[in-house]
Amino acid sequence: MRLKVLAARMSIGAAWLVLVGTGPLRAEPVFDGLAGAWSGIGTMKPSDGPREKVRCKVAYNVTRPGRSLTLDLRCASDAYKMVLSANIEQSGTELSGNWFESEYRQGGKVYGTNKDGLIEARIEGNTVAALVTIQTRSNRQSFLMEAPGSWMAEVAIELNKEGK
Repeated sequence: MRLKVLAARMSIGAAWLVLVGTGPLRAEPVFDGLAGAWSGIGTMKPSDGPREKVRCKVAYNVTRPGRSLTLDLRCASDAYKMVLSANIEQSGTELSGNWFESEYRQGGKVYGTNKDGLIEARIEGNTVAALVTIQTRSNRQSFLMEAPGSWMAEVAIELNKEGK
């Protein structure tokens, strides 16, 4: 059961990976540069344990140029596996959408802003809430999820866009 709770908490942070690719506001659509495959590594920090390494792969599909996308995310560590999907919409600088983690059947909503390439967002599910800060530079993405008081207190992941 503890493993399921851990994976559910991690899925909240992973839901925000979908937002990682938005860059500074400019004339070109903000989601289009995300299309394709990304992979990377990072760490997660449970509130009651040591940091653990995690490996992730993300596939982004821009469904409406510049304004909406879907993602399929797979992450794994020595202790768990996660499979997550999400749909995100952007209107001006406002972001909104939903996510669902299929291994542990957890889901929820995402809300946030994208201003000058910095995303500040909140993830909400049935049992948790988290604050997320996300930055993308060229073909590199990073995010930090902080959920004080939750089972998964912190998740930090660095991704690189895979070549064609």
